[in-house]
Amino acid sequence: MKIGVDVGGTNTDAVVLGSDGVLGWKKTPTTPDVYSGIVTAIRAAKEIAGTTPDQVDCVMIGTTQFTNAVIERRSLLPVGIVRLALPAASAVAPLTDWPPDLVKSIGGHVHQVRGGYEYDGREIAPLDETAVAKAARGMKQAGIESVAVTSVFAPINGMMESRAAEIILDECPDMAVSLSGELGQFGLLPRENSTIINASLVVLARRVVEGFHRALIELGLDVPLYISQNDGTLMQARTAERYPVLTFASGPTNSMRGAVHLARIDNAMVADIGGTTTDIGMLRNGFPSQSTHFVDVGGVKTNFRMPAVLAVGFGGGSIVRNCGELVGPDSVGFELTRRALCFGGDTLTATDIAVAGGWAEVGNSGLVSHVPKSTIVAARGRMRAILDANVEKMKTDPRDLPFLVVGGGSILVDWDVRAMSGVVRPKYSSVANAVGAAIAQVSGECERVIVIVGNNREKVLDDAREEAKRNAVNAGAVEDSVEIIDVEQVPISYLPGNPTRLRVKAVGDLPI
Repeated sequence: MKIGVDVGGTNTDAVVLGSDGVLGWKKTPTTPDVYSGIVTAIRAAKEIAGTTPDQVDCVMIGTTQFTNAVIERRSLLPVGIVRLALPAASAVAPLTDWPPDLVKSIGGHVHQVRGGYEYDGREIAPLDETAVAKAARGMKQAGIESVAVTSVFAPINGMMESRAAEIILDECPDMAVSLSGELGQFGLLPRENSTIINASLVVLARRVVEGFHRALIELGLDVPLYISQNDGTLMQARTAERYPVLTFASGPTNSMRGAVHLARIDNAMVADIGGTTTDIGMLRNGFPSQSTHFVDVGGVKTNFRMPAVLAVGFGGGSIVRNCGELVGPDSVGFELTRRALCFGGDTLTATDIAVAGGWAEVGNSGLVSHVPKSTIVAARGRMRAILDANVEKMKTDPRDLPFLVVGGGSILVDWDVRAMSGVVRPKYSSVANAVGAAIAQVSGECERVIVIVGNNREKVLDDAREEAKRNAVNAGAVEDSVEIIDVEQVPISYLPGNPTRLRVKAVGDLPI
């Protein structure tokens, strides 16, 4: 059996998943120390399922803790920034276009030195090791605990970044070092931004992961612990300590993955409807479509592997005004059970409309019996228009796919959505995020710039596929279960020789 957990900003959800599906589940408030909320949720889910610790094979946890830290500007370390690029790539300095308050948190400890590679692996300039050592001593004197190292085209050749890390650790043995070649894709500035954010989170990551381990110890669970990544796959807990940024947006991804698993559908549109917002995305072959645009996290452009998700200001707590003509985007949020009419409050919400209309059964329907029918009809029409318009924005498949609705606000939808074959609300939809964490696989990727010459196309593709599979196995996947799920080729028209950016992704099952 597997246990899946989703630690959100408001609630912590846990499910016990066996070969026959969900055996037990629990939703409980997230606690400030994180771990006690996990203990409460897992313990309750295990009791409902009748599961003993020796029956549990592993625990998978998804969390928004690191995303929230960046957005809220809390628990961030000052970061030393080392860019290996001179004499090229100096026109736009590190931290350019960052929000001033975030720059203040990160600090201005920037060092640019000679180094870097061309797209084909040739050196721009030899690495200036003396300058790197000098930068390390300066950061040590300034009390810096974490450093981000970025080199031009490091995903192609990471040797300079690795050598710079060796020099830094020789000077500062206790320094935490984040290397851009291990984190980001091509594109110097977004990859550098991602690496800086990662470096700022390393202490928080250790504390959060330690809390996860502490929870398992208290529950008597001596099993492997995995953390959800934002592409719908897993990484080992010790990897999450080094690369916390890879967890960004894992919440919506887990919800979408959990939705298709519960509904037994591989290709669908999914709406995760919460109290304040609805996240809409598309899944192909059971995995969310990835965004092709730079992703803004806390006001910073990054190149994380993020799902293409549209966040809409519509949820169970959305406030209804103007006799139903206006629904949201403002919401009572986590105060829904205190402020909504059906719970004895004084605010008309989307949930009240669903209860008054008779298609949802929560709270006390007698408390909304006075809501005029005209208001119900108008609000229902407005909610329907919101979903129709935003589903159209995200739909990239000409087929009329199923529309899966999950999350606590899924009770709002009882109508057919335009351009969809039908609305499906799977059982256990309110904890689809925890189910998504429990069913996640491990992945491996290969990304490189290639030049197709003569008949070498198939060999180049086969080599990339094999590398992606090896990376999945190295991450913990069972070799026989690994399969290629995505091959992306994008011509780089601005470089000579007609090169192409090739990215191959493989996934496989855990050995349980």
